[in-house]
Amino acid sequence: MTSPPAASLPRREAELRAAFWDQVGTFPDGYRILNCIQCGTCTGSCPVAPAMDITPRQVVALFRAGFLEEILRSRAIWMCASCYACAVRCPAGIRVTDSLYALKRVAEKKKVFPRSFPVHALADAFTRNVRDWGRNWEIWLGFKYYLAAGPAKLLSPDLHRFALGLLRKKRLALLPARVKRIHEVRAIIDKAQSMGGL
Repeated sequence: MTSPPAASLPRREAELRAAFWDQVGTFPDGYRILNCIQCGTCTGSCPVAPAMDITPRQVVALFRAGFLEEILRSRAIWMCASCYACAVRCPAGIRVTDSLYALKRVAEKKKVFPRSFPVHALADAFTRNVRDWGRNWEIWLGFKYYLAAGPAKLLSPDLHRFALGLLRKKRLALLPARVKRIHEVRAIIDKAQSMGGL
């Protein structure tokens, strides 16, 4: 099975596909996504597949069938744990994790996100947190996520109980901790972003 020709795809899908191939070209053997045999090894190896709305195997199948926008609107690409178990075990040598990251970059560039699951806001807040402090500050990350998910969720008594429990057990810091030589962390993040990553 091969990818449908771009001419047979709707214009929007063809644009998304072209952007995806630009991203896939940034890592070796990215073209191998077309060699998928649909064995399901990636999904069977994925620790977060049960929480995904579409599995890694289905992501590849949807891509090859010409449904890239459906993939970008799913939660799947945002839930990848980056463990690389799928890529290590894939008999066709497909770099599934790298392909999911390429899809994330396309989603961010084209502003195509899942409805009612603002995990892209979480990813952006996490990157900004690390750039500002050199490490993650969980309170700020949670605040930014819930602000994007729906500010009313910030008023949830369950969330308050959960946060207070973490604070009492010293699992949550009230103030951010900075790392030494923060300028080096920022240089790494800036370089990764200039290369199309993050």
